[in-house]
Amino acid sequence: MPRTKTKTKESDDPELIREWSLPVGATLGSAVRVKGILQEIRSRLPTAVRKSLDMQTGALTLTMPETARASFRATASVISEALEDISNLPIIPREIEDILTITASERKRWLEDGRLPSAGTRTVRLQGRARKITFHVFDPRVVEDLLDRAAVDEWREEEAAARAETRRRAAHQAKLTRSRKKKKTQRTEANIDKTATELSGWDDFDSDGLLR
Repeated sequence: MPRTKTKTKESDDPELIREWSLPVGATLGSAVRVKGILQEIRSRLPTAVRKSLDMQTGALTLTMPETARASFRATASVISEALEDISNLPIIPREIEDILTITASERKRWLEDGRLPSAGTRTVRLQGRARKITFHVFDPRVVEDLLDRAAVDEWREEEAAARAETRRRAAHQAKLTRSRKKKKTQRTEANIDKTATELSGWDDFDSDGLLR
């Protein structure tokens, strides 16, 4: 529940403070996701007051001077409205990696094979740069389901079994190849021996002077 209070510190002007606790359904237990939510809410605020919103012990905290009551109320209203549907905010790549404890390569691989279904794409401009980047985002409820049923552990086991099977087949194929080469070598040697046997009377033929 959001809370509003006034705090007075020595040598500082009185401050207005309001806090919003984030539901587990929104953060999914991820500090990276909490930071992403903070950045998302800040992006919806006027530039001048964005840094007045911060994150403390997992909660969003708005702090402004007591003299800015009108701005404080307006900002708090925008934040409260933005948080109403925050549990449905799409999950970005770095967040899903933290939530599911997966690597970037696993995310890309499982996205490509369909195990991590995309909820669409998002394009953003890199801070301080003209270049834009586009990336896939993910449905929070789908990610939550994957987390609850430990799908990642299952996928890793399946991949480990597939790699083991691939190695087994490769070893078997290598063994067959060596066997074929060995048999080919043996046939070649046998043909050479056979040829030598067929020409065993050549010296006698030559000694009789028949080739002179």
